[in-house]
Amino acid sequence: MVGCFRMSAPCWFLCSAAVSSPLWRRLLAPGSANRRNMSSKRQMDHLQRTASNYRQNALYPAQVCGIINDSETVKRLRLAVHPDFSFKAGQWVDFFIPGLETVGGFSMCSNPGLLQREGIVELAVKYTTHPPAHWVHTVCAVGSRVAMRVGGDFYFDPQPSDPSVDLLLVAGGVGINPLYSILLHTSDLLRLNQSSGGRDYSIGSAHLCYSAKNTQELLFKTSIIEKCGQFPDKFSCNFHVTQQRAEVEPHLQPFVKSGRITEEELQANVDPQRTLCYLCGPPPMIEAVSQTLMHLGLPKDRIVFEKWW
Repeated sequence: MVGCFRMSAPCWFLCSAAVSSPLWRRLLAPGSANRRNMSSKRQMDHLQRTASNYRQNALYPAQVCGIINDSETVKRLRLAVHPDFSFKAGQWVDFFIPGLETVGGFSMCSNPGLLQREGIVELAVKYTTHPPAHWVHTVCAVGSRVAMRVGGDFYFDPQPSDPSVDLLLVAGGVGINPLYSILLHTSDLLRLNQSSGGRDYSIGSAHLCYSAKNTQELLFKTSIIEKCGQFPDKFSCNFHVTQQRAEVEPHLQPFVKSGRITEEELQANVDPQRTLCYLCGPPPMIEAVSQTLMHLGLPKDRIVFEKWW
C-alpha cells in the first residue's frame, strides 16, 4: 500500500494540472490505449508479449524529474508519479510517450519504499533503436511527461504471516532491474523487522548472481555491495563478467568472477525446501538456468522468470 508523502510544487502540478490537460485526457480515456495500439504491428511487441499478464486498469501521468547515466548504454529515469500510483517490487510499466505510437515496456528498478518516501519511481533503460528506448536516450529531458500503467506477475510481496523463504536472484544484463527492486524491498522489510523486534516479517537470506559483459555494465553494483555490507548474514552476491578486458577495480574484485554463472554456485544457494528463485534476462540464459535449478531439485513452481527479449 502506498503511504503518504509530501509533494513538491512540480509534483503537485503533475498530479493536478497534468491530469486535466487535453493530452492526458486522451491518454487516460477508456479504451484509448487499445485504439492507439492497434495501428502498428511493431508497437504491439511489448503488449503482445505481455497480453496474458496482469495489468492495473489505471493509466497514470508521470513527469521526469531526474536523469542519471548509469553506464555508457543505460540511462536511469526518476519519475514523479500520481499519488494513487502503486506497484509491487519486480513489476513493470507500459510506458506511453506523447506523440510516439509504440508503447514501451520497462521494469521498475526502484522499490515501493522510495515511492512511499518520495513519490518517485525509477526506470533504467538500455539504449536500443526501439522507439521508446531511443526516445529515452535521445529526446527525454527533465520535465518530459509520459503516462504509465503497472503490470506483471513477476514480483515479491511477502506478507507478515508468510513463512520465511531464501531468495536466489539471477540476472543477466538489464534483467537486473526487477531483481534490484526486489533486493531493495527485501532490505526495507529487514529494517522493519529489526525495528519491530522480528514481529513484522519473517525474512530469509538473498543471494544475487548477476552476469554482464563487463564491470561497466554492472548496474547498481556499488549499492548492491553496500546492501551486502549492511546485512552480511542475509545478503550476498557474485558478479559474473563474460567479456572483461580492463583490470577489475580493487573494491569490486572480491565480488567479481570471470565467466558465466556456474552450476556449482547455483547449487551452493539452492535448498529445495526454502529457496524461491527469480530469474530475469535473455531467454537462453533463463532456459539454461531453469533447467539447472530443476536438475538440482528446485521445484518448477519455485522458479519465477521474466523474459524481455
